[in-house]
Amino acid sequence: MDYPVFSVLPRHLAIIMDGNGRWAKQRGLPRSEGHKKGSEVFRKIGEYAGNIGIRHLTFYAFSTENWNRPENEVNALMNLFDSFLGEAIERLDENLEKGIRLRFLGDKNGVPAELRALMDYVEEQTKDCDKTFLNIAINYGGQQEITQAVQRIAQNVKDNNLKLEEITPELISSYLYTAEQPDPDLIIRPSGELRLSNFLTFQSAYSEFWFSDVLWPDFTEETLNEALADFEKRNRRFGGI
Repeated sequence: MDYPVFSVLPRHLAIIMDGNGRWAKQRGLPRSEGHKKGSEVFRKIGEYAGNIGIRHLTFYAFSTENWNRPENEVNALMNLFDSFLGEAIERLDENLEKGIRLRFLGDKNGVPAELRALMDYVEEQTKDCDKTFLNIAINYGGQQEITQAVQRIAQNVKDNNLKLEEITPELISSYLYTAEQPDPDLIIRPSGELRLSNFLTFQSAYSEFWFSDVLWPDFTEETLNEALADFEKRNRRFGGI
C-alpha cells in the first residue's frame, strides 16, 4: 500500500469509537454485530495510523458508564476484548519486532480478573517497545482519572512527600494514565456526536477536534486521511497570536 505523506502529523491521535450500535440497528442486526465490526475497524485503523508515522494512539473502547448497558451487550464487549488480548499474545513476537507498546488506560479493578491478568501480561511484555504506543481506554472515565490523581497527590501532601507549591499541571499529568506521553493533538469522533463523553478530560485542553457523521464500522483509511488533511491545515496557537 502506498501511504500518503503529510507535512504535519499529530504526535498523539485519539479516537472515540462510536456508532457501532446504530450501524447494527440500521442493518437489522444485534448490537453485538456492530461491536464486532467496529473491532475489525479498530485493528485496521490502528495499523494504518502506525504505518504512516503516528507514534501515540489512544482508542476509547469502553467507558466507566458503559457498564450500564444491557448485560448481553457488556458480555459481548468483554468477549471481544478477550479475543483482542488473545490475538495480541499470539502476535507478541510480531508486535515486539514492530516496536509496539500496548497500554490499557482505565481502572483495571473493574475489569474481570482473567482479563486483568492478560492485560498485565501484554503490558509487561511490551514495556520496552518505543516505536508505536497503542493505548486502549477500557473502564475509563476522564473525571474518574482526575479524581484518582488528585487523591494520590493529596495523600503525598498529607505524608509530607509533596509540597502544595509543587503541584503544577505537569505534576498532575504525571499522575494520569497517560503519564510520559504527549497530550492528544487530535481527537476524532465519528457517528455525528459532538462531545467528548468523559474522554481524556484533562489531556484535551489544547486538542484539535474532528467530527464526522460516519459511523465507526464504516470508518476507513480514507476517512482518517481526510481528518489528517484537515489537521494539517490548522493553525495551533495555544493561546498565542
